[in-house]
Amino acid sequence: MFIVSWNVNGIRAIAKKGFLDFLNTKKPDFLCLQEIKISDAARAQTEFDFADYQEFWNSAERPGYSGTAILVKNGIKAKQMPNLKWDNEGRILVLEAEKFYLVNVYFPNANHELSRLDFKLDFNDKLLKHLKKLEKNKPIILCGDMNVAHEEIDLARPKDNVGSPGFTKEERVWMTKFLNAGFVDTFRFLNKNKIQYSWWSYRMRAREKNIGWRIDYFCVSKSFIKKVKTAFIWNEVMGSDHCPVGIEVTDYKS
Repeated sequence: MFIVSWNVNGIRAIAKKGFLDFLNTKKPDFLCLQEIKISDAARAQTEFDFADYQEFWNSAERPGYSGTAILVKNGIKAKQMPNLKWDNEGRILVLEAEKFYLVNVYFPNANHELSRLDFKLDFNDKLLKHLKKLEKNKPIILCGDMNVAHEEIDLARPKDNVGSPGFTKEERVWMTKFLNAGFVDTFRFLNKNKIQYSWWSYRMRAREKNIGWRIDYFCVSKSFIKKVKTAFIWNEVMGSDHCPVGIEVTDYKS
């Protein structure tokens, strides 16, 4: 079973850039999307042909901003858990599958001048508290754009970016706290010293030069890591400033 995550930077935009071809070629069992940038009202007026998939959505209250979605292959049993009252930006979407909770998250960006750093840290702590409650019932698979490069290996120019949004001491310390709370960064666990990125700035031909950051993750409960066969980054897939990341899970039957 393949679970894939992708910050698409607008579902309507990516739909015009070969998204259906990607879906039909890669055929993920679960596809978690972040930054869908579409309201429920706008989606009702837009035709998306995801014929082989069940659709789950959590749009932000603010139209055209943030938001998450998950596409699940027909035949796989999954149900959407209630949205969290404090998440009015559509950043968290939780599905309950037979053997795990799948948590799709678009973490806040600390923003230039770190104007949303406090908001992000508060969001992170609330989310972690919620995850530990869920984990009492089933293991967690969390994926999404976490908007942080945890270690120096996770971005091309660490020294130039110390203190920048996504590479502040506070964000990196929280990521360590999160992992110490019982979660495993699957890519780094299975690819110890591999340098590969998932996001590139649109400026200065950064993607062409591979001046990127690894800020998109799959993190799982420690009890689940033995089920993760591979963790990968599909940096050849275009269409967004992010590329898809994913894991292959063994011994799973819906």
